[in-house]
Formats: sequence, C-alpha cells, structure tokens
Amino acid sequence: MPRVLITGGAGLVGPLFATRLLSDPSYTVILTDINTPPIPPKAKFPENCHPVQTDLCDPASLSKLISESLPLDAVCIFHGIMSSGSEANFELGMKVNLHSTAALLEALRLANKEGSKPIRVVYSSSQAVYGNPLPKVIDESVLPTPEGSYGAQKLIIETLLNDYTRKGYLDGYSLRFPTITIRGGAPTQAASSFISGIIREPMNGEVCVIPIQDRGFVSWICSPKVLVENLWHALHLGSDALPKHKRVVNLPGFGVTVQEMMDVLAKVGGEEKLKLLKEESDPDMERILRSWGTEFDNTLGFSLGFKKDEGFERVVRDYVDGLKD
Repeated sequence: MPRVLITGGAGLVGPLFATRLLSDPSYTVILTDINTPPIPPKAKFPENCHPVQTDLCDPASLSKLISESLPLDAVCIFHGIMSSGSEANFELGMKVNLHSTAALLEALRLANKEGSKPIRVVYSSSQAVYGNPLPKVIDESVLPTPEGSYGAQKLIIETLLNDYTRKGYLDGYSLRFPTITIRGGAPTQAASSFISGIIREPMNGEVCVIPIQDRGFVSWICSPKVLVENLWHALHLGSDALPKHKRVVNLPGFGVTVQEMMDVLAKVGGEEKLKLLKEESDPDMERILRSWGTEFDNTLGFSLGFKKDEGFERVVRDYVDGLKD
C-alpha cells in the first residue's frame, strides 16, 4: 500500500489532495500540520488517513514525524507562509518556507536507505519566483528573479530539490503553481487572495476589497479541481521524464482580468453581487502583484501530460456547485 506524507494538511491544497488519494483504497495518507488536521470529510476511505500534529520548525518534532511515518513512497510539501505574509514577517517566512523545508528534505535524505528507491517528492513552488524585467511570455527558460521574499524562498528550495534529485537522494519535482482560485474558507495572507475573494465573498454576502484599481490587470490562474489532478499526475510521473538536475515545471494556467472576473460574477451570481466589490489601491500589495507574470508558455507542462482549465466561468460554476454540496 503506497504511503504518502502531506505537509500543510490543514490548508487548502493538502486536504484536497488527501481527498483525491483517499478515493483509492490502496493509499495510506499521513496528514500533518502545526495543529492536528482533520480527516477530509469527503474522503472515501477515511480509515486510511492518519492526522499528525507536527511543528516542522522543531527538529525533534520533525524527526518523530519521519521515524513514525516510514516507510514512505512519497512526500507532498504544501506547507508555508503565503506571499504577503512572508513579506511582512521576513523571519517567519524564512523559518517556515525555507529552513523547515530544507530540514525536511535533509531528514528524508537521511531516512532513505542506501540502495533503496528514492522517495518521490512533490514540492509546491510558485510563479512568484519570477520578477521584473519579464518577457511578454514566460517559460521555464526565463531566469527567475523574485521580487519578494516568498518567491526567493521557493526558488532556493527548488534548487535544493534539484540537487537532492541529481544525487539520487530523492526523486523530486517542483511545480510552480499559478494562483489557485477559487479557494474556499477565509481570506489568506497571499497577495492574490482577492482573486478568490472576488467570487467567494460576494457569493457569501460579504465585501471583497480589490487592492488594485486596474480592471485590466491579468492574473494567471488554475482551479483547485485541475490542480488536484495535476498533483496526482506529478505523483506518478516517470523518474526519467526530465533531467535529474532540472525538475521544475510551470503548471498550466490561463489569464483572466479583473473585469472578466467581475463579468462572470454578475453572470453567475447576479448583478447585485457587484455592489459587494470595493476597489481600493494598496501600493504594497500592488507592487507584489505587478511583479508576477501574466502569460506563460506551458509547452513543457503539456508535453508531460499536465492539464489546464476550460475557462473562468467553468471554474466559478464548479465552485458554486461545490457550495451546494
């Protein structure tokens, strides 16, 4: 039975992917976070899920997690402090995004017995590794020059994971996520949080503040539904799919403007929902947002079998259907 450890088990991506794995009775999932995460309510085989409280920043807690989770077939690294949170609190971002993740990779290296098959690692990186000056269209050949601490921390871990894979210690893939929308729950510390909020808050009868007064501003996005299927694909991607020292893929996404998101909100939710949107400039947030790419060439991702969404209206209707469920 494959055993998969998921960090960030109480966030957005962790529970979603755990639910996908737990739809198959052959998988065992160890779900961990700073607080004990709940078993995903939609898990088909909840008995195969083992929630564990772990402070990944504490060496003893990390060591206990790894020793009690072995043997492991795969580790999905989804924990972290989001973009604006990392920018506002540099020390916390470094502690969680960089130091705890590097310590996790090292713990996995030491736990992997010589001669055994390397553990598959799927790492959630971000398009925030890119910064200006940017070409109109971005692909993996564009030099990452992050303009925020979050992107810098992600880029460092990408490099470490490439080297651990090159050396044969682990078998990793770093996936640079587009902005994931629509996220359920409360707003996050991500600079991109409003991109979910444009739909989520009005549909809940709440106000969403859009921190950029530019309705032509483009966000590169992917839905949770498509992300989960792409993570499943990455978990099973062949070890020879990419060179061992170049294991970074920009996950497919698509561009949508603020105005287009507003139009879909009105179409799906009704014109009255637009009254719950407030456009207020936030210079610090806008600086982060404008440092991100708005158009990507996903040729590499498509060649490896990753998929993209059908469009923003489909994303919104899937979210609304999920609310009904």
